[in-house]
Amino acid sequence: MQQGPDSHERFLGSMLGGALGDALGFAVEFRQIDKIRERYGPDGVTGPVLADGLAQISDDTQMMLFTLEGLVRAHVARRMQPVDNDPLPEVQHAYQRWLHTQNRSWAEAAGPYAVHLAEPDGWLIARRELFEVRAPGNTCMQALLAFGHTHRQATPENAANDSKGCGGVMRAAPVAVWSHDPAEVFHAAVGTAALTHGHPSGYLSAGVLAVVVHQLIREVPLPEAVRLARDLLLRWRGHEEQLRLLDAAVELAEQDAVSPEQLAERLGGGWVGEEALAIGLYAALAVPDVRQALLLSVNHSGDSDSTGMVCGNVVGALHGLRALPPEWLDVLELRDVVTELSRDALAEFSPTPPADAAWSRRYPAW
Repeated sequence: MQQGPDSHERFLGSMLGGALGDALGFAVEFRQIDKIRERYGPDGVTGPVLADGLAQISDDTQMMLFTLEGLVRAHVARRMQPVDNDPLPEVQHAYQRWLHTQNRSWAEAAGPYAVHLAEPDGWLIARRELFEVRAPGNTCMQALLAFGHTHRQATPENAANDSKGCGGVMRAAPVAVWSHDPAEVFHAAVGTAALTHGHPSGYLSAGVLAVVVHQLIREVPLPEAVRLARDLLLRWRGHEEQLRLLDAAVELAEQDAVSPEQLAERLGGGWVGEEALAIGLYAALAVPDVRQALLLSVNHSGDSDSTGMVCGNVVGALHGLRALPPEWLDVLELRDVVTELSRDALAEFSPTPPADAAWSRRYPAW
């Protein structure tokens, strides 16, 4: 009898599943469902839409990658000098590197990091494919530009803005590797999202997603993972709006499948954090088949790449890499980069992480 996926396969599945969902949704982002059906047929998109032979990823996957790289570098730093358990300085630094890829000079993006570096470092920034501009969120761009100018890191208490856009939750799944403690994972994910999104629904959605993925990697059933994340959500001020949409998604998943129009009526369009989380989670809960869950999560009138990303993060962690359609993965843009960074993260967060000089050059500890 074939064994189920282990934690490593589940984490790889979550990262690649998120990128797959992002790519599926990026092809139809900003389009109304009637226009999607008009172009692709009555069922909407039924698989990757290719451009130059690839299913192109959006800024969602780009920022997911830089989040994970920041977490790896934070862990390297803590191993070298155990000062605290806060990854946010390194994740902020990673986001400034991402900002540089979006047609911004390093002098403009670097902020306080320019004191030490004339150019951004590490291996990820050397991948020129990441310099493609793929509809980056204005809130993320403006918040990171503000940090570059003021050097002030935003937090829930000292918010960058009052935005609850989905740009915080769509990049949160990698935080699942940060700690064995789900409460610490929730806290760290909230912090990463609050770097750019200051409304509770913009950062609490990130905490919920990271904990759900954290639990799924540990083979906790999805309903139980959602219940734990819900319990942790209740500890945070301003949770009411996110709680309402989370409960609505769970309730909706227990009913018969709904149309994209009904989905929009019940859960919104996914443009804001609580809605993107709700739609992606609904699709994962409602449909056991990975393909159909991913397609359900993107065929609607809304922010399809972000809802697809959330769904992919969840179903990939739930079912493992083996469950992702191989022919879809074959055409996924940056599949090699997502895989390489994910495997590096698993190595860094293992009981015996690499300690050679090459690793330190690959992931500088700051």
